[in-house]
Amino acid sequence: MDKPAGITSHDVVARVRRERGGKVGHAGTLDPFATGLLIVMLGRATRLQRYLLALPKTYLATARLGWRSSTGDPDGELTETGRIPERLELPTGEVTQRVPMTSAVKVEGERLYKKAHRGESVETPTRQVTVHRAELVESGEERATFEIECSSGTYVRTLIETLEDAYCESLRRTAIGHLSVTEAVEVEVPVEELMSFLPERPLDADEADGVSHGVAVDGGSPDAHDRVRLTRDGRLLAIARSEDDKLRPEVVLA
Repeated sequence: MDKPAGITSHDVVARVRRERGGKVGHAGTLDPFATGLLIVMLGRATRLQRYLLALPKTYLATARLGWRSSTGDPDGELTETGRIPERLELPTGEVTQRVPMTSAVKVEGERLYKKAHRGESVETPTRQVTVHRAELVESGEERATFEIECSSGTYVRTLIETLEDAYCESLRRTAIGHLSVTEAVEVEVPVEELMSFLPERPLDADEADGVSHGVAVDGGSPDAHDRVRLTRDGRLLAIARSEDDKLRPEVVLA
């Protein structure tokens, strides 16, 4: 789906649950001000969430220059400084980020944003993320837009704040792994396509019957992948992890 601004990812999930019923989940939160690709999983597909969360993400982020925000985004308290960054470069490679107070990460058993709403401030944890690329695609006197490809868990607002006098004015997620927002006009994608980024191990009839009961099959993992799709006649039956020369079903769908 292409999430609009002004609603949460949970709002989208709640709407889909009302419309379709059954179990519904999503693979990667977008902040209310952010737009773009949101993968919403239905029924048994919710079991695949862990694999989708780990995929790299691509964003278009527009920085408002000469301003600061208390939250790093347009929803915070804004202050005009008038100081325009001399260099419009964002860090790439392995980056250490401190989790912002607006995050949903739990500290002392409570989500940080709840503490922030009460005006509390605590020392937040740090995390290592990877910024594969951060390209300047457009710039002017007041704004600069970057295309950023990064690992899961990267706070793009925090990247923008490394420019110092700047905050993330708009954020759009354009891709999650191999899936693009251009395909996300509320279209249904079968799990076979959703998980196509993993290598495939076709099964014969006997193997498929065993896998449906959690039995491992021979094969190991090709191309050094630690997760493999187990399929029968093109149908996704399970996701397996590689252990020695065996593929052990981790999530069984059928």
